[in-house]
Amino acid sequence: ATAGPRSFSAAEVRARCAQGACLVSCHRRLYDLSGFVRLHPGGEQLLRRRAGTDVSAALDGPPHRHSANARRWLEQYYVGEIEPGDEQVPPRGRTETGVGTGSTGTRGRQIQMAVSLGCPRCRVQGLSWDLVDWQKPLLWQVGYLGEKYDEWVHQPVDRPIRLFHSDFLEFLSKTAWYVVFMVWTPVVLYLSWVSYTSLAQGNTRLFSSFTTEYSIPVHKYYFPFIFLLGMILWSLLEYLIHRFVFHMKPPASNYYLITLHFLLHGQHHKSPFDSSRLVFPPVPASLVIGFFYGVLRLLLPEVLGLSVFVGGLCGYVIYDMMHYYLHYGSPKKGTYLYGLKAYHVKHHFEHQKSGFGISTRFWDYPFRTLIPEETFKKED
Repeated sequence: ATAGPRSFSAAEVRARCAQGACLVSCHRRLYDLSGFVRLHPGGEQLLRRRAGTDVSAALDGPPHRHSANARRWLEQYYVGEIEPGDEQVPPRGRTETGVGTGSTGTRGRQIQMAVSLGCPRCRVQGLSWDLVDWQKPLLWQVGYLGEKYDEWVHQPVDRPIRLFHSDFLEFLSKTAWYVVFMVWTPVVLYLSWVSYTSLAQGNTRLFSSFTTEYSIPVHKYYFPFIFLLGMILWSLLEYLIHRFVFHMKPPASNYYLITLHFLLHGQHHKSPFDSSRLVFPPVPASLVIGFFYGVLRLLLPEVLGLSVFVGGLCGYVIYDMMHYYLHYGSPKKGTYLYGLKAYHVKHHFEHQKSGFGISTRFWDYPFRTLIPEETFKKED
């Protein structure tokens, strides 16, 4: 027989919080968020202030109404039950009100959420299963999910993913954030120097392949503006790739397209805080980068194309660094990055069909994919 959940007294919860743990309750269910506080989009201090309290009302907001995926995510940190009579562990200096005994079906929804996670830490009275075998590489399994894949991949979990049987391929599929900076920053600096010095020779002219009389000289002083143009073009490309490639919905009957989608982006939505899979590995990145360089060489004079390319490459490096920070950083409340982090986390947990801008929300405006602001109406 499986042992029931452990019981915790209010005094034990307070003692653990005093030692630095971050335990919160939702009705009688107790969760240990100590390993998640730094990742919380609302900031670490917000969770720390709620340590030892019942967060059931806070989950419904304001200022933020937590999604079904966020509540499902919470179940991964379940550690036990508050002892009867100790359910209310009030916040310091105030009491929580809101959802409570009036909520019906909560237990059933929590069990359903926990069961769908398939996470070893997420067990509700011994229930734990998933559509895939997490003890084996996932890449060759997901294609068999068929019509269940889209819903499954957008139910995030807090656990690492293994893609390949081969240790070598698995190694190539993972990248620490600083590797991208170390590999591509020297390339950006070198190509910037090559572009500027080439333009300084005064031999670069626009439209020279069509006409010599009306061709336009490109001076070295134009390089910063061309570089900036490349960065802007990258931001557009970032949006288009994220929306139309990474978020394509593969046909349920096509095993290979589902597998490709999971390899490209689905894995990231399934495990959004897997630190080794938040940036693009240099080996496959070099193939994609080489392709776009070739396109620019065909469309623009050599030096001009190189100048646009290096600006775009710099934009890519900034994007990858920013993407990692939006998942693992703790920006100060009220800053641009704080809002961008909350925006990106909403994309992961609730608005997968909008919010495709990562380094900027700019392109979400003209393409009408901006995540709407939350509004709250006072309930009777």
